[in-house]
Amino acid sequence: MTIHKNVKIAVVGVGAMGSGHIKFLRQLQTAGKVEIVGVCDVIKDKADKFAEELHVPAFYNHIELLDQPGLEAITVAVPHYDHPSIAIDAFNRGIHVLCEKPIAVHLNDAKKMVAAYERSKETYPELVFAIMFQERTYPFHKKLKEIVESGKLGKLIRATWINTQWFRPQFYYDSGDWRATWAGEGGGILTNQCPHNMDLYQWLFGMPAKISGFVNIGKYHNIEVEDEVTAYFEHENGMIGHFIATTAETPGTNRFEIVGEHGKLVYENEKMVMYQNQMSVFDFILESKSKFGNVESWYTEIPVDITKPQGHLVVIEKFISAIQNGGGELVAHGTEGINGLTLANAIMQSSFTESKIVLPMDADAYENKLKELIHTSKYVKSPIMQL
Repeated sequence: MTIHKNVKIAVVGVGAMGSGHIKFLRQLQTAGKVEIVGVCDVIKDKADKFAEELHVPAFYNHIELLDQPGLEAITVAVPHYDHPSIAIDAFNRGIHVLCEKPIAVHLNDAKKMVAAYERSKETYPELVFAIMFQERTYPFHKKLKEIVESGKLGKLIRATWINTQWFRPQFYYDSGDWRATWAGEGGGILTNQCPHNMDLYQWLFGMPAKISGFVNIGKYHNIEVEDEVTAYFEHENGMIGHFIATTAETPGTNRFEIVGEHGKLVYENEKMVMYQNQMSVFDFILESKSKFGNVESWYTEIPVDITKPQGHLVVIEKFISAIQNGGGELVAHGTEGINGLTLANAIMQSSFTESKIVLPMDADAYENKLKELIHTSKYVKSPIMQL
């Protein structure tokens, strides 16, 4: 592939997320970094609207778009089930891909996607595959990672993330036929709202060895997928993790605690504090001569520069830069999408089977369960509910 100043790029899927991609790409087009050369959506009116605004061709089938001469890259913002097929078709043509989260609905599809990318790289060595994990760019999340990797907390003991700021009324789920269905979306809060949480967890701590999941299906809403999740992670190094999420809690909470032998890091309400222990809690446990003694600690608020560039634009800029330079740092490489998806699938499978999942999980078993849920579904939205 040849290095270019501006990258010829198209957007596949121009709904809520895809229209956001267009907004940021227009900024980069003004800066001379990209040239938007097409838009694609199966809904003709949507594609036509953006095509007219951008003065580019509209396509209603992604193959027709991918076969256009000169196209170098696409962003993919279509329903989750369609991510793999579109990305694979692009890879086979040597076209760079920036895919929305999640990488796929189930692990087997994600593996096919990654395998296609790896095969295509043999023919197109500079092929770039990125995934839209923009929350890795958020200053507080970057600071969490910096502190965890610095070793200031020592050996990690526990990570607990309560993230219930995902409140959704029934109207949200009723706003589309595909929403909150096994066939249309492939899941609920874990598939739609929490891919970023799953990615950030593994980004910070690596993958656990064992996963126990407890999900409730349509507990608070008239839906056939999960709207409440609790997960328990066990790591090889002894660390444990907890994750709690729901779309039925308001006011919601977003609190992240990371505990190590040398203290505790707490992130909540756009504020980060560190409790630093005077000595290792492990040493204190063994050496203290007091029945009820405690390790002395002090409290420090961690300054975080929230003015640094962040969000979708940073992800897209790095994607474009990697294409222009024949390689380079991405916010998140597409292949990393498998990790967070594995956590989500394992949580669901654990709950379905009422058993602990040991990684690597049985991807075939989960795919078969998903097919069964789709095949046996009796969930129908009334005409009044379909907007």
